[in-house]
This record gives sequence, structure tokens and C-alpha cells, in this order.
Amino acid sequence: MAELNNRIDFVYIFDVKDGNPNGDPDAGNLPRVDAETGMGLVTDVCLKRKVRNYVQEAKGLSEGYDIFIKEKAVLNNLIDEAYESDAVKNVKDTKDKTSAARDVMCKKYYDIRTFGAVMSTGKNAGQVRGPIQITFARSVDPIAAAEHSITRVAVATEKEAEKQRTMGRKATVPYGLYICHGFISANLANQTGFSEEDLEIFFDALKNMFDVDRSAARGLMSAQKIIVFRHDSVLGNAPANKLFDLVQIEKKTDGAPRSFKDYEVTITSEIPSGIKVEELI
Repeated sequence: MAELNNRIDFVYIFDVKDGNPNGDPDAGNLPRVDAETGMGLVTDVCLKRKVRNYVQEAKGLSEGYDIFIKEKAVLNNLIDEAYESDAVKNVKDTKDKTSAARDVMCKKYYDIRTFGAVMSTGKNAGQVRGPIQITFARSVDPIAAAEHSITRVAVATEKEAEKQRTMGRKATVPYGLYICHGFISANLANQTGFSEEDLEIFFDALKNMFDVDRSAARGLMSAQKIIVFRHDSVLGNAPANKLFDLVQIEKKTDGAPRSFKDYEVTITSEIPSGIKVEELI
């Protein structure tokens, strides 16, 4: 597999229509929001979960593409399996055994070599700093979260059967355009074995992950733009924040936006030297 030899920064823009992109369990599962500005939020954990789910769907159990953090996984058992492999069993020194187990886990699990993991909860497989880090996604404009009353004619208990129907609540965002920023370290990629092929799968996940994650609660979620800044060096040629400032998003309507067509996304022409810009969508 080809090594990753370039630092990469990227901007990921997606939207939601009539759905809840990321409910807050501390607020009755209402859409997450910045209390001071009213901007909508989607956590990095939520986005990483969707990437993991896509890779699991797309690659199945292909060698090297298993997922470590998945539903009902007993993590210490998975670490124990690494210790049972020949690459670890035959190592005598404790420190070298931990390093060998770490290497086995990176080779087997896509999400470990991509996002990193703490694997010292049982038999020690060390800690991995992942080459890909992403921020919370934040909406371009304040969102107007709405709560809707819904009814259910079926009931769950005999006591509820005495009523004609039961009531429930559902929260949605009429429309929100969200922007997320990401960072990819070539140095950390070479430490975990994250390759150019792994990077291609990651960007495929960003393009398509909402299509394998449909639910009634999430409405219509769509990837709209992936703008990649590829540096021609390992350490980079410009600060990430300066590159992100080159991406401008302007609202084209005077009223409340209700689709991606109500915005215009542009990239200024003042690209620093040593930076290649790619639009993947």
C-alpha cells in the first residue's frame, strides 16, 4: 500500500432537511445547538460513527478493514485476540509485546489506524494517535429546531390499551447547512500504517455515509462539498486556519434557507504556494 506523504486539511459541508442530525440525550434528544449563538452542532463522535458504519458496510470483513468500536463489541476480548496471535505470543519483553499488539491492532482494524484508540483497558496494547482528526460540525446559520406531536395507535402495555392512543414527540431541523473541518497527519499515518488507499476509503465514506444511515429521525441528510487542501510536504506549507478561511459560504436568499441552492460556496484564488486544492464533490 502507498504511504501517505502529504499533510492534508479538508472542509466537509453537509446538510439536513426535516430531520435531527445529532440529538442531545441531555436535552430530550433535541438537535444539538450552541446556546449562545443558536448554531446547530454535530459532534465529531457522531460523524466518526457514520464513517465506521460505512466502512463496515462497504468492506465487510475484508482483511484489514474490521471495525474496533462497534455495537456490542467487548473491547478487551478483541485486545486479547491480538495477544493470541503469533506476532505477539512469541515476544518475551513486556514493552515489545505491547508494541507488537499495537501493530496487530492497527493492521486489523481500520478505525484504529484512522482515528486512534486507547487499548490499555485490559491486556495492554498501548495507545494510538490517529492521523485523522475532525472538529464538531457547526451550522452556517442559526437553526430553528421544531418539536412535533405524534400519535401511536398501537400500545406497549395492557395499561396503555385503556387509552385510544398514546402521544409522543419528535424534533426536527427544517433545514441546516453544516461545516466541519478535518486534519490528516502524514507523520501519524506512517506510524499507524494508514495509507493512500485508506484515505480514498475515508473520502468515499464522507461522500456516501448518509446513504447507508437512513432513518425516519434523520430526514434527508446529504454530503454537499468536500474541499481538500493537499500540501506538498509532510509538515505542511500553510496554517490550516488560513486555508479554511479561503472557503466562503454566502446565503443567497433573504428568507430562511430551505435547500443547498440557497447558498453559494466559493474558494478564493489566493491559494498559498505548495498547496493543491481538490473538490471531491
